[in-house]
Amino acid sequence: MLPLTRRAALGAFLATPALARTATPLRFAVGPFQPTAGDTRRAFEPFFAHLAQRLGRPYALTVTTDWAGIAVAMGSGQVDAAWMGPWGYVLAHARAGAEALATVLYEGRPTYHAIIIAREGVNIARFPEDARGMSISFADAGSTSGWLIPHHWFQTQGVDPRTYFRYRDGASHAANVISVASGQVDLATDFDRNLNAMIASGRVRPEQVRVVWRSEPLPNDALAARRDLDGATRDALREAAIAATAEVLPPRYTGWVEATTETYAPIEAAGRALGRLRTS
Repeated sequence: MLPLTRRAALGAFLATPALARTATPLRFAVGPFQPTAGDTRRAFEPFFAHLAQRLGRPYALTVTTDWAGIAVAMGSGQVDAAWMGPWGYVLAHARAGAEALATVLYEGRPTYHAIIIAREGVNIARFPEDARGMSISFADAGSTSGWLIPHHWFQTQGVDPRTYFRYRDGASHAANVISVASGQVDLATDFDRNLNAMIASGRVRPEQVRVVWRSEPLPNDALAARRDLDGATRDALREAAIAATAEVLPPRYTGWVEATTETYAPIEAAGRALGRLRTS
């Protein structure tokens, strides 16, 4: 069962007057933040219920199976607003004009780090020099911390990870951590929030993995709206997100702060450097 506070958030929506709930539903989406779609829905739906309740609207929530899928859905007008990873937002902004409304806070901070982890027993004193030829698993190409930022960092070091390592990509973050912890691969990409959560939940033990690389601070996930969503609804969604408290958010998320496209400029710069965005 959902904690009482989350049940209360959903109950508040159900208690919305019937007339309001006959309005056009808000169409929300969220990426694959948890190991399964069901886990993601349970963790994130109370927040979207909060948004809908604040706006007096019904809603529908889609959990996507990959990070780039939200950008496609937003560009085709299938999604009104979404909780997006930073790179997913930049793609949606570049391809479909999506607008950043707010940045989420995690344990009070608006930033996080991409990381590369190594399995227990791997001897790496210098990275990447000592890791040449090892197996590495990247996340899917729509992931900020699991694909974009590590690829960009390797580019700055003059390293092509596809030839420097025994390379594969396309995994979820949870799968990457499990692969390293179980010894299936030597190295994998992840982000600090996910690793900390998986250790806290007991899915992996701290001694099974070791962080061998950490990025500069990156802006946290965005709440973004499609380009042609009316201004009043965009403003109301922004205000509702900023008013959200930790009780309607997944564990360790503590709130939202206002954001703009400029908030995500470092992610855009990495995308352009890798040729993943048009430079004109």
